[in-house]
Amino acid sequence: MKVDWTTFWPRILQATGETITMVIFTLIFASILGIIMGLLLFVTRKGNILENRFIFSFLNLLINIIRPIPFIIFLVAISPLTRFVVGTTIGTAAAIFPMTIAAAFAIARVVENNLVSIDPGIIEAAKAMGASPIQIIFGVLIPEALGPLILGITFITVGLIDFSAMAGTVGGGGLGDLAMTYGYQRFDTSVMIVTVVILIILVQIAQFIGNMLSRFFLRR
Repeated sequence: MKVDWTTFWPRILQATGETITMVIFTLIFASILGIIMGLLLFVTRKGNILENRFIFSFLNLLINIIRPIPFIIFLVAISPLTRFVVGTTIGTAAAIFPMTIAAAFAIARVVENNLVSIDPGIIEAAKAMGASPIQIIFGVLIPEALGPLILGITFITVGLIDFSAMAGTVGGGGLGDLAMTYGYQRFDTSVMIVTVVILIILVQIAQFIGNMLSRFFLRR
């Protein structure tokens, strides 16, 4: 049965709002966790300012295990943990939890890769001036890596829009749920087209904002 577009647009707007909510909250939580893990990965590397072989090896192994798992499989695999933490595996809140975990590990690797590219001489100069590890982290590492880091997080944000669509296919709400319920299952191509167009628009907006912020911080 084809949808009645005169009454269906409010549902489209609601689903778009759910998708945006999932992406924004996931980005906030995942960025906090990912930046912390990425910083720990970098500063605990061999020969670095807080060298710790156990912490580095543990985090590195954990990231290498989690990152390659396709999100749709990861989403289903941790559903018992999602139910324990959130209380349900259906809805926007339930989708944010696995999205946050998956994105945090991806961001951690992005942070580490950006920090590794910093000239070691800058860190050595800060140490020679008597800077503490905390001062080096917040006064040298983060400012130096901020521009490229924003581009990396922008890339992750685009991936989160994709994650939100996949989460919708298993009851996570948002545009993915709408496309599955009213487009795929009811064979309504028009719904599929509209949801795809909205997702493309969201990706373009995220990329534009990320590029703009990155250029701003790179010029500083």
